[in-house]
Amino acid sequence: MSETAAVPVAVCQFAPTASRSENREKIAELTAEAAARGARLIVFPEYSSYFVDPMDESLAANAEDLDGDFVTTLSALAADHAVVIVAGLVERASDDRRVRNTLVAVRGDGILAVYRKQHLYDAFGQTESDWIEAGEVGEASTFELAGLRFGLMTCYDLRFPEVARSLVDAGTDALVVPAEWVRGPLKEHHWTTLLAARAIENTVYVVAADHPTPIGVGHSQIIDPQGVVLAGVGTAPGIAVAVVERSAIDRVRAVNPSLRVRRYAVVPR
Repeated sequence: MSETAAVPVAVCQFAPTASRSENREKIAELTAEAAARGARLIVFPEYSSYFVDPMDESLAANAEDLDGDFVTTLSALAADHAVVIVAGLVERASDDRRVRNTLVAVRGDGILAVYRKQHLYDAFGQTESDWIEAGEVGEASTFELAGLRFGLMTCYDLRFPEVARSLVDAGTDALVVPAEWVRGPLKEHHWTTLLAARAIENTVYVVAADHPTPIGVGHSQIIDPQGVVLAGVGTAPGIAVAVVERSAIDRVRAVNPSLRVRRYAVVPR
């Protein structure tokens, strides 16, 4: 990998709705804007294809396959703008009642990586598992762009440092975290603290896209390997752009070789 590897990345904070067509139109608009600002990787939130609060039976009715309208649209947009797009998809599952909470990384010539959320949000009074089928643990979901490796994880996974560490063990340089981080007491604090912690403890970048208020906490961010926010959005919809650089990772790891000296490994259960 090149020592000068660098990728401009964008996080697009928007509020997906129960209209799949309107969500695709908004993603097209934001992709054009982010690409015009120089981004080569554009990250959208969890549930970008379809979202309803509270969750209900309409999730299954609006789920899609990986070759459906949503991913087809992403691929066309990626081709038009010469970018890679990461976004959350409500994917059909193995039964008619539940769906998969899926992330796709898409280039103009097709899908680069797929990740299905492993840790479901059965916390803070929510029961995501009523509607979602958990993804299997195992192989890390990563993709390469311009000599850098990006790893996929989703929202509540952020509270489980093993997920991030397993991605880093697979060579990840930047964690990509689409989310719908629900508002509540201390939730904004948890979100920003955990994003920084995952960056610091793994000496990697974190690229996180959330829903805006009033349902999400907002604060989509791009964070460097020392936990410093390079660019971010407040609580309203918006776009933030920053550059992920291998040289920054190398500098931090030269000073803080925590990955090299650690004495524990991650083992799935």
